[in-house]
Amino acid sequence: MLLIYTQKITPRIIYIFKHICTGVLGITVKFTSKIEEFIAHDGMKLSYGKQALGNELFFQRVDLLMEQGFSEVEVKVLPWEDSVCFFPVSEASALPFDIFASSFFLLSRYEEYVPHVKDEAERFPVAESLAYQKGFLNSPVVDKWALKFRNVLAERFPAMEVPPRKFESTAIVAVEHVFGYKNKGILRSIAGMQRDFFSFSLGKVFDRLKVAFKIRNDPFNIFEDLIAFIKVHKLKMYFMFQLSDFTIHDRNINHNRIPYRSVIKYVGDYAKVGLLQGYYAVRDIKTLRMEKLRMENIIHSSLEYSLNSSHDLSLPENYNNLVELEVRNDFSMGYPDALGFRAGTCTPFLFYDINMEVTTPLLVHPYIFNSSVFENVKPEQAFEDVKKALNQVREVGGTFRAVFKNQDFSEYSHPETYYGLLKLIYEIE
Repeated sequence: MLLIYTQKITPRIIYIFKHICTGVLGITVKFTSKIEEFIAHDGMKLSYGKQALGNELFFQRVDLLMEQGFSEVEVKVLPWEDSVCFFPVSEASALPFDIFASSFFLLSRYEEYVPHVKDEAERFPVAESLAYQKGFLNSPVVDKWALKFRNVLAERFPAMEVPPRKFESTAIVAVEHVFGYKNKGILRSIAGMQRDFFSFSLGKVFDRLKVAFKIRNDPFNIFEDLIAFIKVHKLKMYFMFQLSDFTIHDRNINHNRIPYRSVIKYVGDYAKVGLLQGYYAVRDIKTLRMEKLRMENIIHSSLEYSLNSSHDLSLPENYNNLVELEVRNDFSMGYPDALGFRAGTCTPFLFYDINMEVTTPLLVHPYIFNSSVFENVKPEQAFEDVKKALNQVREVGGTFRAVFKNQDFSEYSHPETYYGLLKLIYEIE
């Protein structure tokens, strides 16, 4: 157990020390603001404040973790060893910067609370992020800082035992369109056929007819192939299905269709199943509740997992809605159009709501790669970038998460490329 002395124990201090010490390093912590208790403690201990009490292990703080709410914060990023740092402190500190305030700034997504320019989809764009602007988007800096902190502790307390971190990989498949042609209804099928015909996509016209007459399978229904891949290689994978009403933004088939429900139940026998939030569910808790209930009605259990991979993350509203509806795990923390570490980490973390200054029970599982990046780079470059990111995650013993779409594995895409990526991510020969 590590005893932490600080003059004032704030919700932010409790949150970030528990994440770094317990969540990342596996060390239990206790807090005190009583000097006598700190001095009397014989085990591992440190102080966190403006000045050291004596010759104890001391980490100097900046003011961020003592504040409430948010405001414009000046962040000067500096090179440090094999990484970067910000919020520098004096030489009296065991580390040259406040790693706790720095980690809180990234994990809480502080920069997404302050006014910023949104992209055309009303999202927080990667170009607005500090990590992108200062060149550390492709590094899990929070995990690297935590391991540096571990080394400082080990040097001061040689008898300290810290459980090793284990590198893992997992893929999440976002199913916005479970079928390309099947069960779309007569009017939608005719409209789609006309669109394909006048765009000279005659192959798709014939495919629509073959699917309609049950001569061939729907091209987007690749779930048996992916399940076979999972079974052969004994993999852990998540599938997130959209159950929204039909709108201009959400164009899946009706959630009551028996074939759709059958696919979800079939996939649920071999993989984790969750909800792909629709456009309006991200913004409206009533819509989110409706979609959650639909999924629970299909899987006959409580909804545990959610994903919002293409719309505005809408912090903190969307996460607070998930908390209110008792959804415990979310996989939306990442950039759909850029590879990197949106929150500076590859370790799951509890969401901290700055507006309410409270640690929520929602566990955020950040993803690093989204297959949408293929729209901006060549496959060769994407493979190279994924390899580099995998090495970064492997070095800190984190989890590499990648988001795909089911149509990535269809014949209308480049299935060999995406299966190749799955093999790379899962380290399959």
